[in-house]
Amino acid sequence: MLPIVFPTVVHMLAATAALHPARRALVMGDIGLDYRELLDAVGGLARELAGLHGGRTFRCERIAIVLPNSVEMCIATYAAHALGAQVVPLNPLYTGRELEAILADAEPAMLIHDAARQALLAPIVQRLHIAHTVAIDVGGAQLARWMRAAAPLPQPLPGPDDLAFVQYTGGTTGRSKGVNLSHGAVSTNVSQREGLLPTAREGERILCVMPLFHTYALSMGLHLAAYCGGALVILPRYHPRDTLQAIANEGITILPGSPTIFNGLMAHADFGNTDFSHLHTCYSGSAPLSLETLRRWEAAVGCPIYEGYGQTEAGPVLTYNPVSGLRKPGSVGIALAQTEVQIVDTESGTQVLGVGERGEIRARGPQIMRGYRNLPVETAEALRDGWLYTGDIGEIDADGYLTIRDRKKDMVIVGGYNVYPREVDDVLFMHPAVVDAASVGTPDAYRGEVLRSFVVLRAEAGTTVEELLAHCAQNLAKYKVPVTITVVDALPKTAVNKTDKKVLREDARRAFA
Repeated sequence: MLPIVFPTVVHMLAATAALHPARRALVMGDIGLDYRELLDAVGGLARELAGLHGGRTFRCERIAIVLPNSVEMCIATYAAHALGAQVVPLNPLYTGRELEAILADAEPAMLIHDAARQALLAPIVQRLHIAHTVAIDVGGAQLARWMRAAAPLPQPLPGPDDLAFVQYTGGTTGRSKGVNLSHGAVSTNVSQREGLLPTAREGERILCVMPLFHTYALSMGLHLAAYCGGALVILPRYHPRDTLQAIANEGITILPGSPTIFNGLMAHADFGNTDFSHLHTCYSGSAPLSLETLRRWEAAVGCPIYEGYGQTEAGPVLTYNPVSGLRKPGSVGIALAQTEVQIVDTESGTQVLGVGERGEIRARGPQIMRGYRNLPVETAEALRDGWLYTGDIGEIDADGYLTIRDRKKDMVIVGGYNVYPREVDDVLFMHPAVVDAASVGTPDAYRGEVLRSFVVLRAEAGTTVEELLAHCAQNLAKYKVPVTITVVDALPKTAVNKTDKKVLREDARRAFA
């Protein structure tokens, strides 16, 4: 049975504000709001937005938000939802070209943006004929005005069947796709996650270092805090020093992170002197976590990392290692309540495979997307017979635990053998000198494709490429050993701290053409 499921995250916020009005809700620098103040601000901004729209709500319309991590970003998201709008959260670091392409597809009725981006966005708004714009001075006087207004939430609030988000995928493999998620999908997924990873009913302090325009930070940060009545401590951006200071100074109890974040924190000079005594839970998502990273973190910090799996199209969470019960390092856990996960053949996608067999992961449950905006062909490919085909390769063991092997499109065929780059990356991470690693396939006239790896080494390591290749040869079949290993200062990352393999492939093809 699921924990309580709210119709929408706005209902969730209102319920928490009614039960715990004086509890701290949002913290950022010198700014701190309790739940009553947060709800007042949401109502105040919602009334202003409705006034710009002729006193009407935004049912069946979209509001795009281009704001950095901030208290204002959280308030704007809840206010737009309260007005019935489908929220389109966008990366504030996107270029004008990137923003214009997505805004043209989303066709928002309103754009809420950082006042600092006015010059960039004004001509885009004019070209796309966006009816209303609201410029927010982050950290400015508008926050106090919204709270003073203390306006009630608009009524009626949206329902679970109404659309909540158009979450645009990163677009590292082509055009960004807008994922349509309903309020029911988003809110139910919070409760599904709570079933495997229960939070305390009092005193949780959650650190938000992931970008709030992304589904991971929204689900495992903003919505998680509202569900448990905890405080969301927001950093404007991820930096290892600032993150370590916040963990200690803010008494952080829950850290949602990614492999890049955990590796970066452990590599920082302040890591060994940081007070982690309040931290009891870490979540890892967004990208695969190596076993070596997990082991080193838990040995040093004494706090478990619970690894899970999902994607934007899945609301976003499908599986997690549970707090109560067996936790299997290296796996991404078991399916959430009301969720089915299967492994099927990669050709037809119809043959269900057995225990330990590798194939494409498909899933179904109440958190799955409605489809991609304006992309019927892609929607039909991803959603078949009620199943979401994830494009990820994995296997399920006899206990029902899922292990991710790689992306279907990342699989490299070397001389007729299937090679999953993640397996090679995991071996590289086993070497004590390696801080970060990624492997990609490139064309080869003789073998069809070959594997090439890129690594970031510890500054004091003194390790050679020859030693790394020997390490791979000791732990991998010959055809899996990369033909080259290139030492770099840093791996390219997307806005959500995933390794950008598209850039790596292009670099490798140019370097080894």
